[in-house]
Amino acid sequence: MLDRLKQLQVEALSEVANTTDLKELNDLRVKYLGKKGPIQEVMKNMKDMAPEERKSAGQVSNEVKSVISQAIETKKAELEALAIQQQLANETIDVTLPGRTNYIGVVHPLQAVTNELEALFISMGYTVEEGPEVEWDHYNFELLNLPKGHPARDMQDSFYITEESLLRTHTSPVQARVLEVAKGQGPIKIICPGKVYRRDDDDATHSHQFTQIEGLVIDTDITMADLKGTLLELARKMFGEDREIRLRPSFFPFTEPSVEVDVTCSKCSGCGCNICKGTGWIEILGAGMVHPNVLEMSGFDSKKYQGFAFGIGAERIAMLKYGIEDIRNFYTNDLRFINQFK
Repeated sequence: MLDRLKQLQVEALSEVANTTDLKELNDLRVKYLGKKGPIQEVMKNMKDMAPEERKSAGQVSNEVKSVISQAIETKKAELEALAIQQQLANETIDVTLPGRTNYIGVVHPLQAVTNELEALFISMGYTVEEGPEVEWDHYNFELLNLPKGHPARDMQDSFYITEESLLRTHTSPVQARVLEVAKGQGPIKIICPGKVYRRDDDDATHSHQFTQIEGLVIDTDITMADLKGTLLELARKMFGEDREIRLRPSFFPFTEPSVEVDVTCSKCSGCGCNICKGTGWIEILGAGMVHPNVLEMSGFDSKKYQGFAFGIGAERIAMLKYGIEDIRNFYTNDLRFINQFK
């Protein structure tokens, strides 16, 4: 029995010394030191030995297991250290190599225009309000002085979900909701940015989806002079401090009087060129004084409160500001187009 234990020790130490894998080393631990290993099999015969021999065999057995266990732990430490050295060698960084380029994104031109306009109006005391893109007919049309059957609805033909809900055709419903919440009490000074939708044929200057930024101011002493001053500040902020504006009579159901707003051409400074078609002016937005009916339907006393509203197409501003010729470029996600704005 003692000879067999010594033989198992020699075999185990030899296998441990020759192993090169941690999993294989663990298998050797189970093989020689496990409950079903050869050492345990030998020790089963101790019951047939004399007491003096049994004691001696037990001591030798413990010594053999201790020697094998120590050899396994030593080998394990060696293999782990070797594995770390190999990992470090494989993951060595050559600091002389050129660094990788970090590609930084760019703000989309429509978002850039929106951010710039928001910053301008916030500095003027406005708050930014938002509303749902799927809107009720009640807010999209009726509260804006466009009852069912009104011919002006045809100019805003849209995508209907049901007879009473649709994709909003402008951000004016946000104004109607804010007026409703105010319950006839001013002042109100807001802008409403967001996507709007109209059933339109897409071409270089038209899109079925576009971004609109509307403004609304309601108080007891608001006049057209306030509207003109606000729009002049807007034009100079977006196109240059030397810009001028003019107001032309127009019609919108929710404002009275209504105006179209032109800005002096940035290319010819109002002298006339191919961009402005020789007029010196370029149309940029529509505006007007809030119609008394809109105020009354929202619970405001139109004899006490007045206000103005305006609607800006972010695409229109961006196309003029950056010289973009095709509105579809905003929506094709072509990186060659987007990267120009870095």
